[in-house]
Amino acid sequence: MEKQEQTYEQAMKRLEEIVTAIDGGKLGIDSLSKYLKEAQTLIQFCREKLYQTDQDIQKLLTPDDQNEA
Repeated sequence: MEKQEQTYEQAMKRLEEIVTAIDGGKLGIDSLSKYLKEAQTLIQFCREKLYQTDQDIQKLLTPDDQNEA
């Protein structure tokens, strides 16, 4: 089964759900560990998305003839 690509917004929404669950204080150790691992993966995904978006924006804002001065 092919995994559908997750969007930044979906990842952030899931992170918010995880934080709410953790803040509720009613998670067992096993659940807490699972949530923290998922959050770590989502945070890494979001960092990579933000970095790639920043790189794309920098390319768009940098003139092609920058080195011709």
